[in-house]
Amino acid sequence: MPRAKARPGAGGPVPAWTKGLPITRRYVLTGTPGAGKTSILRCLAELGYAVVEEAATAVVAQAQARGEDEPWTRTSFIDQVVDLQRKRQLGTSSTEPVQVFDRSPVCTYALAGYLGLGVSRALATEIERITSEGIYERQVFFIRNLGFCEPTSARRISFQQSLVFEGVHEQSYREFGYELIDVPADRLNSRVAAISSTISRLAL
Repeated sequence: MPRAKARPGAGGPVPAWTKGLPITRRYVLTGTPGAGKTSILRCLAELGYAVVEEAATAVVAQAQARGEDEPWTRTSFIDQVVDLQRKRQLGTSSTEPVQVFDRSPVCTYALAGYLGLGVSRALATEIERITSEGIYERQVFFIRNLGFCEPTSARRISFQQSLVFEGVHEQSYREFGYELIDVPADRLNSRVAAISSTISRLAL
């Protein structure tokens, strides 16, 4: 698959020809399950950031509500996640200059590999779209594990497995040419402050 390319102005100075045109900077939070992304995202929302929640969790919750215990074991699961991610990204107001996403299709790529499901045509197409259009900023916030992983109905993974999954995510983002900004384990407010400060600096 091709490496990610930045759109004009993504993560750097805005070219003269783009001045006057609206530019939305979309930052991604990624990392292993249970690392604290959801809590960080909600705190960023309280600070006034436009945020988009994780699609995979929503797909799992909807399936489990219908009585399907482990929807991630079927091949169509990945395509459902991709479809919801795309809809949420396209449905977010373009008037918001900064948006923060809990995961991106690159995370779905990592998930597909971890689950042994392979890269579907829909996933490949979406990866190509976000790459060619530079949908997300090249700088990605990598939320490091907290030293444990608390299981939930949608998160049935041990801490050791979560470390493997963390490595798969890191490898996937690097494969597509993204720059990872480490957010180490710390108090929630410290992590939120660090991310907000970095976004403020990058978005100038």
